Amino acid sequence: MWAARSPVAYPLANVVHVLGAVLLVGAIGILDLRLLGAWPALPAAALDRALTPLGIAGLLTMLASGTVLFAADAASLATSAIFQWKLLLIALATANALLFRRLRAGGDARTHPAARPMALASLSMWLAILVLGRLIAYA
Repeated sequence: MWAARSPVAYPLANVVHVLGAVLLVGAIGILDLRLLGAWPALPAAALDRALTPLGIAGLLTMLASGTVLFAADAASLATSAIFQWKLLLIALATANALLFRRLRAGGDARTHPAARPMALASLSMWLAILVLGRLIAYA
């Protein structure tokens, strides 16, 4: 695959992947912490409007760069339990975010009884995804 043979493609994709992670987990992490009670003086709705597009941009950046990283070592990654767990958690964390958006469409999701547990699950899953991503290099 060209990404594995190129002297710049894999390292560049790796850097872009990290930048996407910073955008995604930085934005979503702040929103999750706000839902868990941090910074109560900051309006949650304004934070949501400002940070959600950054989180989406980070996720899309990671998906694009992750595709390049995967293509460079697909045979090994496809059988990696760590990689499979990472993919499962990405699916669950994304589903959690989409479900939260649906709750929000029906009113103020921040007051929904499931908001805090969903925020804790989100924060936990995205952090675990980052850790698993780093562990792939050592497996």
